[in-house]
Amino acid sequence: MKKLKFSTDEGTEFYKELTEQVDLYFDEKGIERTGNNLFKFKMFMYFSLDILFYYLMITSESLLWFYVFYLFMGLAVLLTAFNVSHDAAHGVAVKSKFWNKVLFQISFNLQGNNAYVWGKNHNKSHHLYTNIEGSDIDVLNNPIFRMTETQELRWFHRYQWIYAPFFYLLYSLNWFFLREALMLFNFTSRTINIHIPKNEVVKLIVFKLVYISYMIVIPALLLPFGWGNVLIAFLLNHFIVSLIFVGVLGVSHVSDHVSHPRPTEDGKMDMSWPMLQMCTSVDYNSDSKFFNWTLGGFNAHAVHHLLPRISHVHYLGILPIFRDVAKKHEMVYMEMPYWQSVRSHFRFLKKMGKNVKLERLVYEG
Repeated sequence: MKKLKFSTDEGTEFYKELTEQVDLYFDEKGIERTGNNLFKFKMFMYFSLDILFYYLMITSESLLWFYVFYLFMGLAVLLTAFNVSHDAAHGVAVKSKFWNKVLFQISFNLQGNNAYVWGKNHNKSHHLYTNIEGSDIDVLNNPIFRMTETQELRWFHRYQWIYAPFFYLLYSLNWFFLREALMLFNFTSRTINIHIPKNEVVKLIVFKLVYISYMIVIPALLLPFGWGNVLIAFLLNHFIVSLIFVGVLGVSHVSDHVSHPRPTEDGKMDMSWPMLQMCTSVDYNSDSKFFNWTLGGFNAHAVHHLLPRISHVHYLGILPIFRDVAKKHEMVYMEMPYWQSVRSHFRFLKKMGKNVKLERLVYEG
């Protein structure tokens, strides 16, 4: 990963005042930045739903209810990741550093994906160098899609906005079966390579086997529905989880409103880090209690990127401060209804498939 040096601009003063105002907010209310009682209730609820739906699935007496409970279990696990794993990865689920690590490891590794790989690169790459090719782990260099102006434009990219939803169905399957496995051989579809320590390699393999055991092997052995139905349920679960995952996160950074800034050859950026976060993130329905509850604050992505050390349960309270300080410093805060963010996402894919350079839309609020 290429380390970069940021500049000083109006985003610097914006960020300074934002942190001061947010600190004042928590001091005046006398509350912690970590998860509160509401978070603890959500954590208990989501873990309980994981266990409940798995129990109901594994004791199903009809094929229909087996499919229903299997898919509900998959959805509950995903929402656990949104609401618990993510906050824990940033050390803000609870006060204890130890219990944050435990919560993150349990809730992430049991999904069959390696917590170390995602956690380290999410915090040290994606959050630090958002949308910067060669430095952000989440910027793809996959020939199927063209995501940045430096990537080669091929004839089939003209149709990427059409075939994208079909490939999105495979997102979590690719993550589970290929993405991390190929990283072991220093091969990745990302624009940076990943090093995985030996002990994490062992954990990666072990937890994938555990995941396959409780998601496929155990249901197939205990239930009378056969391996075929279990595999179909497994695939359907991943299709649904993938669409939701991409639908929640993809629209935030893959949009014709956001930028893909480029550093100079010596690794310097012509903007500050706060400015980078504001021009590479799109928020949708930021004030929605429903989205905050279900998505763990992922819909307020700019807020999260600038204030990652605050639990998502506080976002609704600090959003007015965020907007006021941004307006005062003439910082563009891109927020829109969800359907508009989806349209922007597919416009981006279409433009990148036809034009060498991206025609980025100016956000007008």
